[in-house]
Amino acid sequence: MSKPTPTLRLDRLLANLGYGSRREVQGFVDAGLVTLDGVAIEDADQRIAVTPDLSQRMVVRGRPLDPPPGVVLMLHKPLGVTCSHKEVGPLVYSLLPDRWRRRDPAISTVGRLDKETSGLLLLTDDGALLHRIISPKNHVPKRYRVTLDRPLRGDEAARFAAGTLLLEGEEKPLLPAEMETLSPTSAVVTLHEGRYHQVRRMFAAVGNHVQALHRDCMGRLALPDDLEPGRYRILGEAEIAAVLPER
Repeated sequence: MSKPTPTLRLDRLLANLGYGSRREVQGFVDAGLVTLDGVAIEDADQRIAVTPDLSQRMVVRGRPLDPPPGVVLMLHKPLGVTCSHKEVGPLVYSLLPDRWRRRDPAISTVGRLDKETSGLLLLTDDGALLHRIISPKNHVPKRYRVTLDRPLRGDEAARFAAGTLLLEGEEKPLLPAEMETLSPTSAVVTLHEGRYHQVRRMFAAVGNHVQALHRDCMGRLALPDDLEPGRYRILGEAEIAAVLPER
């Protein structure tokens, strides 16, 4: 049985999407600035069916409605920005439209990339989906391109794959991870868990230092070559499904 389509009052929907207070939304409606299927909405308390295609059907102040709740974004995180709402300095959320930072529920990162790591980062306001992706039991694979300070010794791939490597300060060994050598000082590493600074600490454990780190894939979802650093796009259902393990 399919779930019923949720509905919201127009003023609450637009307020939750960051367009302004309910009073401000009332002003947009009074001025004829909100249309649905080409027809101006006259009552701010009209209940709206929040369907996946609502952004294509509703126009607010001359522009298509922002994505309704349940949005998932793929962002090409650049270097130097932090995955946080509170830390000092440039934040990933500053790469989104100002209005999107006032959404309720809020858009949050799906896991984190540290300040000096670039690449594929997902953001969503769907808490259940976020937890499915980051849940340790799902073991969503994440692939990283690594540039190293010193040449590889040759035994790193076997040590990472063994499932016995211990990180400094931890008592539980890492899950097996795959490594493919690209050059004497570069490799691709695929993880199946997400410990703090894991790739950097793995190479530190085998006597090397990571100079640059870039995530290019989560699950079966790869970062497109044409998505430039700092840019994002909204994911469709098939792309979202590609992040999760196949059932």
